[in-house]
Amino acid sequence: MVVFLLVLVVVLALFGAVHWYVWRRLVRDVTAPGGLPRRLGTAAVVVLPLLSLAALVSSRAGAPFPVQQAVAWPGFLWLAVLLYLVLALLVGEAVRPLLRAWTSRRAAEPVPVAAEPVPVPADVPAEPVDVPAPAPAEPVGVPAPAPAAGDVSRRLFVARAVGGSAAAVALGTVGYGTYGVLRGPRVKRVTVPLAKIPRAAHGYRIAVVSDIHLGPILGRAHTQRIVDTINATQPDLIAVVGDLVDGTVENLGPAAEPLARLRARHGSFFVTGNHEYFSGADAWVDHVRELGLHPLRNARVEIPAGFDLAGVDDVAGESEGHGPDFVRALGDRDRARAAVLLAHQPIVVHDAVRHGVDLQLSGHTHGGQLWPGNHLAELANPTVAGLERYGDTQLYVSRGAGAWGPPVRVGAPSDITIVELASKQA
Repeated sequence: MVVFLLVLVVVLALFGAVHWYVWRRLVRDVTAPGGLPRRLGTAAVVVLPLLSLAALVSSRAGAPFPVQQAVAWPGFLWLAVLLYLVLALLVGEAVRPLLRAWTSRRAAEPVPVAAEPVPVPADVPAEPVDVPAPAPAEPVGVPAPAPAAGDVSRRLFVARAVGGSAAAVALGTVGYGTYGVLRGPRVKRVTVPLAKIPRAAHGYRIAVVSDIHLGPILGRAHTQRIVDTINATQPDLIAVVGDLVDGTVENLGPAAEPLARLRARHGSFFVTGNHEYFSGADAWVDHVRELGLHPLRNARVEIPAGFDLAGVDDVAGESEGHGPDFVRALGDRDRARAAVLLAHQPIVVHDAVRHGVDLQLSGHTHGGQLWPGNHLAELANPTVAGLERYGDTQLYVSRGAGAWGPPVRVGAPSDITIVELASKQA
């Protein structure tokens, strides 16, 4: 408990320091003291982080769903904007001295004045020129004069140029990333050759969708876009590999209803993700079963095309006694048949290797979701996105169809993947 409190204090202090930095660069440095713009900017830098904190804790605190929705949009979007504001401002710190030097040189350049020559008659004698005496030196101890108005205006120009550019970059990046999420995932196609797949299963298509993240922001319309996209591909089997929701069945049941219209020749299957265990996993398993999906909770089914499909609970369920059980899901199977495993988190791939899995389908990482988050995701996951091989097991990780927290993706577009199995006997 003490460690948790210390971590919380450090995180909140860092959060506050980042906002002070943003206020300094985007409010204090570019506005006049006491003016309306400064008051509005200061209010925004106080209110927006409070909304972000409310968005992060409202669901866990059991706030009414309308309250969660009210704080989610501004609170989560501000977190994304803050990330790219800070990154852009840090780049601006390197540019700032160059701009200052450039403006100083421009100010120091003499302005040429074209003077017309005045004719002087030849018979007029030149008059002596009076040379003014040098000004007396300033007495020691007199304070330096205040900065010239030109210096102040140049500093203000640099501050506004850097701050305005940073704001434009951040808002443009987040705006485009939000559009990418709200328009819905695009279809990605991957061919995976498997040695044990019979010739009859060559070309078998599995639609893999993960991390839909229904919640206060992404609702029924988001689900319907995903269902329409999957059905348009006419897959043989659909695999929903976890993190379907961020909330209870009571609040999000209507948002999940379009899943009942998923269509595939051999059905739709579901395994839990870590977010299901934050939202009532047992209730959601029952609900998706009512919608026509087949939950695989450490279980296996034989697919008529000639391979086994297995699914394991997410590792987050271990605290509730529902963690992955590979022996139960795969222990007594015929290893002459190919095995495809649905597991939300890629980190269980080493267990899959030990149990002779040919192909593991996962999600969880979001591909990093917000660059440079992909580099952080690499520290915790063997594969962040795409297809890789581990021994005799191939692992495919989807970037997911939704978004957690900010409804924004940068450098990690959402996807629904059609995995086409290829038989080496074909």
